[in-house]
Amino acid sequence: MRWRNWAAPGAALALLASGCVGTPDTPAEPTTAPAVPGARTVARVCAEPAAAPVKAPAGAVTVDPAKTGDLAAKTKKNPPHTTFWLRPGKHRLKPDRYAQVIPKKGNRYLGAPGAVLDGRRTNQYAFGGSARDVTIRHLTVQRFVAPPDEGVVNHDSADGWVIEHARIQHNSGAGLMAGDRQRVRANCLRGNGQYGMNAYKATGRISDLVVEGNEIVGNNTGDWERRRKGCGCTGGVKFWAVDGADVRGNWVHDNRGTGLWADTNNNDFRIEDNVLEANDGAALIYETSYNAVIRKNTIRRNNWVEGRTYADRGDTFPFGTLYVSESGGEPRVRARTDKIEIYRNLLADNWSGITLWENADRFCNSPANTSSGDCTLLVKKTDRCARPAIATAPLYADCRWKTQRVDIHHNRFTLDKSVVKCTHKCDRMAVLANYGTYPSWSPYQGERVAEAITRKQHNRWHDNAYLGAWTFVAHDPSRVLDFGQWQAAPYRQDAGSTLDQRTGG
Repeated sequence: MRWRNWAAPGAALALLASGCVGTPDTPAEPTTAPAVPGARTVARVCAEPAAAPVKAPAGAVTVDPAKTGDLAAKTKKNPPHTTFWLRPGKHRLKPDRYAQVIPKKGNRYLGAPGAVLDGRRTNQYAFGGSARDVTIRHLTVQRFVAPPDEGVVNHDSADGWVIEHARIQHNSGAGLMAGDRQRVRANCLRGNGQYGMNAYKATGRISDLVVEGNEIVGNNTGDWERRRKGCGCTGGVKFWAVDGADVRGNWVHDNRGTGLWADTNNNDFRIEDNVLEANDGAALIYETSYNAVIRKNTIRRNNWVEGRTYADRGDTFPFGTLYVSESGGEPRVRARTDKIEIYRNLLADNWSGITLWENADRFCNSPANTSSGDCTLLVKKTDRCARPAIATAPLYADCRWKTQRVDIHHNRFTLDKSVVKCTHKCDRMAVLANYGTYPSWSPYQGERVAEAITRKQHNRWHDNAYLGAWTFVAHDPSRVLDFGQWQAAPYRQDAGSTLDQRTGG
């Protein structure tokens, strides 16, 4: 899904120096970050990996890099719960695109210093199958050629996997997939063709997912938004229908496109203590999803490429660095919170700030719903959302993903336009919707949704600090307000907040 979803996406985006490079075997490097007071330290695991075991653990099966296919063959030969230790060197699978390692339940794969599993641009997948509770540590996995939307590690989204201290880099598709109860810790997810990780499971939902302490850099080298305009199929990490996730302490930077993107019926996220910086698009998109806490993150220098591209072509939409699209708090969906709470974050020198958006034409069973076939978590059968029932309670409310109960407080927003190199349209905070027009039987036509998201759905900014020349947008893109108008009736936003229009810092 892309941004508003009711307008055709723009032309392909040119990369700025802060973006990632275009060759899959060359990692993107961050530009020098400006000093930001209160900024968090980052997980530099690509440059500073944890020490790998120099000797095979007791009872482990040793894998020889000189023997092509040795890892897959010994995995097949040995029973479940076997530990494998890969010697230093470049390990290879058989030269068939479907050759891969099929772990058994409880297997552990440990790489020695310098152990690399190399797909040689021939093999599609490194580790697949349905075995549960597999562990992969201290191993570099590179140069596999998974098809679009598929992954190299845990290709089949098996449950209970632990991936730690690994380098998953320079692959096509996604570096790894996710299953239920998966743990992804202290990895370098670098330079992959589409995603660093694609948290998607073909059947059922993913729950209890932990993504912690990883460096997620330079992904989407294939520039998939250019190749599939409007696909919404890229990002450092993409989450689909994940129920319960902790995303903390990661360094997500220099990805081509969005840093972190939760898309379609995700719920109960805690996104905290991350550093999100220099991503070409938004640092974070939370779309058609529910109930989240977004706190204590450092978010800096994001959205310079995509934001500038839309502004240069005259688009008036406020493309925010933190973008909440048709997502909100919903007490009827069980979670650790019943709202979206965004607090104690530092946003510094991004292209615009936080945008709360709702597409009046996007709802269950609408042709304008780009999450084709999906309905909200409140309506099990999409075809119930049809006339005449959709025009009355409860379906009138339950057939749409609503941006509601968003609480934005105690954040610090700084903007120095000389750093961002902009003069206008990079300074906006927004809550808005479009004028409903489609389809002809929609009960949400006109300004109903714009009025609801702006004044009736409990979306509040308060007790924030702004430094720089910020402007504010309410109701629709044409209503651009100064700070006094934003605080005054009828919007009454940012009670208890301060604005210092001097250069942000």
